[in-house]
Amino acid sequence: MLAPAAALLALLAAAPAGGAPALAVAAAANLRPALEELAAAFQARHPGGAVRATYGGSGLLVTQIASGAPFDLFLSADAAYPAELAARGLADAPFTYAVGELVVWVPAGAPIELERRGLAALSDPRVERIALPNPETAPYGRAAREALAAAGLWDGLRPRLVLGQSVAQAASFAASGNAQAAFLPRSLAGAPPLAQAGRSWPVPASSHAPILQAGAVLKAARDPAQARAFAAFLLSDEGRAVLARHGYRAPPR
Repeated sequence: MLAPAAALLALLAAAPAGGAPALAVAAAANLRPALEELAAAFQARHPGGAVRATYGGSGLLVTQIASGAPFDLFLSADAAYPAELAARGLADAPFTYAVGELVVWVPAGAPIELERRGLAALSDPRVERIALPNPETAPYGRAAREALAAAGLWDGLRPRLVLGQSVAQAASFAASGNAQAAFLPRSLAGAPPLAQAGRSWPVPASSHAPILQAGAVLKAARDPAQARAFAAFLLSDEGRAVLARHGYRAPPR
């Protein structure tokens, strides 16, 4: 759930030790494991360059940005949302920083034959609930819907689908046992606690549009130079190596 507006604004306005305001990043929820490592590496190379991230569904973050939340940099789970902000005059030209990978996660020991049957295995009656991010606002949810539709399964499985506001909420449904399968970014499925609690099957990339994750420096950024420096770090060899460790592919240069 998003924080109330007043609390969110207070959080983002807070300054880290040293007095300089932290770089406020609005980040898609799938980025949390990678961005925590990226932020630490960036801060080590830029003394005083603290990074404070707020995570959520990309569509919901766009709503916050359009409503005036004081973010400096937006890192989306797709390319459409940063392009929308740029078209509205709220952001600089977008840049693509990663290609996301979609997987189906199931609990360890679950007799779901994804490796043999592919997505058709989700029709097994033992799979009572399937979690995925809301396709209307979450890019990974849209990719999941496209993959299920391409397999001819979307309509038949719709009664079993449990929608999360973001990939993080879909992951929580899986981790809590409230879903027997979940469509998730590889970056989250491969991180604790899900990595220890289950296994992942990669959804064929050919079954959905590429998940091109893009970002943009916002026009309201308090320190545009710092925001651009962090964006450049994401695109550097070091930044891309971190993203690769967390399940992302590099975009075409």
